[in-house]
Amino acid sequence: MLKGGSLMSVQDLLTQGKSLREIARETGFSRNTIRKYVRSGMAVQVQPRARRGSKLDAYKPLIHEWMDAGLFNCQVMLQRLRAQGYAGGMTLVKDYVQQFRPPKRQKATSRYETKPGEQAQVDWGICEYIDERGVHRKLPVFVMILGHSRATYIEFTRRCDIHSFLRCFAHAVEHFGGVPKVVLTDRMKTVVLGTNDDRTPIWHPVFLDFALAIGLTPKLCRVRRPQTKGKVERAVRFVKENFWVARRFTDLADLNRQALAWCYEIDQRIHGTTGERPCDLLPQEQLLPLPSPEALAKFLREERKVSMDGFVSFDGVRYGVPWQYSGRTVTVRQLRNQIEIWSEGVRIAVHEKSPRFNGLVRLQGQYSGLDAAQGATGPLPVARQVPMDSVDQRPLSVYAALAEVGA
Repeated sequence: MLKGGSLMSVQDLLTQGKSLREIARETGFSRNTIRKYVRSGMAVQVQPRARRGSKLDAYKPLIHEWMDAGLFNCQVMLQRLRAQGYAGGMTLVKDYVQQFRPPKRQKATSRYETKPGEQAQVDWGICEYIDERGVHRKLPVFVMILGHSRATYIEFTRRCDIHSFLRCFAHAVEHFGGVPKVVLTDRMKTVVLGTNDDRTPIWHPVFLDFALAIGLTPKLCRVRRPQTKGKVERAVRFVKENFWVARRFTDLADLNRQALAWCYEIDQRIHGTTGERPCDLLPQEQLLPLPSPEALAKFLREERKVSMDGFVSFDGVRYGVPWQYSGRTVTVRQLRNQIEIWSEGVRIAVHEKSPRFNGLVRLQGQYSGLDAAQGATGPLPVARQVPMDSVDQRPLSVYAALAEVGA
């Protein structure tokens, strides 16, 4: 016999639409007992309540006409429905239209495969690391990828300025063994300074000189269309997700040694898009010949002024030079991990590139002779005393004539 709570439990399960078999399984009562109470009317099997009409029902044919014509903007629909006498709210319209709304259309693009030697794509990426003191820092990475072979070159720098860009670019073409015909970049400030009235780019003059010197044609990707240089976009992401994650290094030189080894390693793998190894396709690139070292030399040098305490600031580090060059303008160039400082065609100092940022690197014998010269970087205005017999003897008539002229 069902009483109290047991009867209420059966009633709730019947309301949920459960069958007699399911109710018997959940409550432990036999189906005959449950059936008896249902037939006696003590437990009434609830029928689904009839659905009430909606304020939108009369306007649904009109809504379907608009959707067939491509209108799915519910705000516009609501304004038009108000004009037709609709008294409901926006929620009813949105809920009804949502079930018929087509998926968002994506603008399709055709795939473009680059011909051998035709194009390289270049971009900067920013990687984050934790230094030995636990401080979070950022480090730029230069990435170049050849469009046909997918051969890759990466190099980490301290800055994203034009000199770092050209230095990395020169290292990249040396790594590939030639120069591509076209380089595709976005509108980075190290490459383009602005746009002319006819929408042609205003190239950075130093970069333009570099491109002309090595026979390179620079091109910009379309505005707000990064997929036009999608190869290097994916390469930057690949560097961050594959090379950079959990990477350990001691300094920038060690990091770039690891980066170069990684470039050789990934060029030995089968590329997911081409199905070929980049190292096998690289000979097909038909790259332009490498420029002479003299043609590249002037782009790998930077002019710097020596401070009065005998230091040159380069790439965030101060390097010492002989004190005699204080206040002069000198030329600094980086050859891999060496910093050379030149003045008027003479190399005045050589340093190993400092691994630390904002460091100070002294030169051995930097201040030799400073005290004796009293800090003067040029010859002092001095006279010289000579013996009496070496002084010129003049007749007295000469002095008398001079006296008359003065009178």
